[in-house]
Amino acid sequence: MPATGHRPLQGHWTRAVHHVRQRVADGGKAQENADTSPAEPRRRTDLRLALPALLVWTASVAGLWLPPAELAALCSALAALGGLLLARAARHRTARTARPAVGHQERAGPPRATGRSFPAALGVSLMLAAAAAAHAATSSSQRFEGPLADAVTAGKSVVAIVEVAGNPSAMAGPGGSAGRWAVPVWTQEVTTGGMLVRTRARLTIMGGQGWGGVVPGQTLRAAGKLRPAEPGDQDAGTLAASTAPGKAMGGSLLEGAAKELRTRFVSAAVFLSPDARGLLPGMVTGDTSALDEGLDNAMKAVGMTHLTAVSGANCSLVLGALLLLCRRCRLPRAPAAAGALCGLALFIVLVGPDASVLRAALMGAIGVAALAGGRPGRGLSFLCLAVIGLLLAEPALGTSFGFLLSVLATLGIILLGRRIVAWIPAAVPRWIAAAVAVPLSAQLLCGPVIVLLQPRFATYSLLANVVVSPLVAPVTLLGTAAVPLVVLLPWAATFLIAVAGTFSAGVAATARFTAQLPGSALPWPEGVPGLLSMVLLSTVTLAAVWAVVRPLRFACQVRKAHAVTVALIGLMELRLQHVRRKGSLDRGRRRGRLGYCNKTSGRDLGWPSRKSGQHAPRRRTQPPGGT
Repeated sequence: MPATGHRPLQGHWTRAVHHVRQRVADGGKAQENADTSPAEPRRRTDLRLALPALLVWTASVAGLWLPPAELAALCSALAALGGLLLARAARHRTARTARPAVGHQERAGPPRATGRSFPAALGVSLMLAAAAAAHAATSSSQRFEGPLADAVTAGKSVVAIVEVAGNPSAMAGPGGSAGRWAVPVWTQEVTTGGMLVRTRARLTIMGGQGWGGVVPGQTLRAAGKLRPAEPGDQDAGTLAASTAPGKAMGGSLLEGAAKELRTRFVSAAVFLSPDARGLLPGMVTGDTSALDEGLDNAMKAVGMTHLTAVSGANCSLVLGALLLLCRRCRLPRAPAAAGALCGLALFIVLVGPDASVLRAALMGAIGVAALAGGRPGRGLSFLCLAVIGLLLAEPALGTSFGFLLSVLATLGIILLGRRIVAWIPAAVPRWIAAAVAVPLSAQLLCGPVIVLLQPRFATYSLLANVVVSPLVAPVTLLGTAAVPLVVLLPWAATFLIAVAGTFSAGVAATARFTAQLPGSALPWPEGVPGLLSMVLLSTVTLAAVWAVVRPLRFACQVRKAHAVTVALIGLMELRLQHVRRKGSLDRGRRRGRLGYCNKTSGRDLGWPSRKSGQHAPRRRTQPPGGT
């Protein structure tokens, strides 16, 4: 490019880039001036445990789908790669520590660990994933190989000695009534075709009357026909029981007492209104046997099914109340944490172990331990530790939608809850801001998964959950306090049940009212389109909430985006001018400085062609200026 055109064009580009930077800086200053809230130190999100949790979850899911041979190869590959990365990180650390200072003084302070931190973290993550996959390989071998797998594939009739692993759940019968029960069990002995097989595998027994009263920990005798489980299911198969459970030969004393307390609590709440006496036991002890079918459908229509049974919120409330009570008694930090954890363990025994309850219990235990150690505020790290611990102990949770929804709800509260509360103006009370932020943040992340299970959109889900959020805590705390008093002080338990029943009646009334509003449940696309559209809707909703609660900052962002757009348009115009000027300069260079053709072939000057012997037409051009 000629020097006469290059320098001015370079100056235009420099001024344009400086103009864009100045516009962006002015927009950032205006945004800071528009923010009237007090400046708070921004905490960085700790993502160091996110990669291990993700890899462990992936390995757990793979262990439920892959055959044993492929799963063994996966475990070996993960362990080998993790070992190589750890060895490399250790060798790098040794080399940096032993490296002498040559030519200059050694820098003060410890050496930076930036070069080895990621390989070491990745190596630990791969080793944990290999452990999860190896644990999942045990159940995988039971599903694909061995005498039990052959009996399940053939659909043989068996007599089994089993240990009850969880509370029975009601199944809808042909007439719409809960006439059959699904009971998770662990096998001890299986007899089929005159052959005795001693193995520990997970089965689901589907039986009629008598199976609804079993207690976790009991050892029972069951007879029936084996059936294959669904692909990707955690069980080795299902057993359609043809008889009632045999005589119990054992069982935990605590679990038997917990079942008796749940039964007495349901009986003590019979004086309440129909909706309250069916909903209160479900919100306190997880017993939904007395829940009305119409109320259950109404709560499903408005997205309140997490309240019909014990969830992670109940564990958090109980743990927080116990910790506060211990601190009120002037106990030191460590004894208070130990007392709160013991109370939480008794609450878990009372309600029965479930995926969400176990996740919430482990999450609360890690949080209490962090508080006792003086390191609060690391919610995402606690969640990742809870996920890793639960998946290493029970890899089958990796395919549980209930466990996935629990993790997503907690993740939404951790990542978005605090930000949404900070967006709301300070004039609004903080408890109101939290009542709006907690269900909104959980709904934004759980919505895409919920539409995969139920392809419909609960229009008033957020409104209903915000209205009932102040009522959940009194129901949980008062109802939980009334459970042991049913035996010790019945009159005090009756008073607490009456107060908690009043709040639970408010929850039921809210569910029925919002379910009757027009458009309460709208159809939604199924599969991947529904998932992607719900993700888009969640993103737009979050942006709309931010625009409503922070209009000044939203206006500043709009002005900033407008300034950047104008500057980019200016850069595009300069680019077009550059292309045009370059084209004109190229044409001028082709025809010489005076505009004449400077080619030496002679064709454009009218000289005769060697081949044809004819003269080419002479093209005459006049120089600029008429000279």
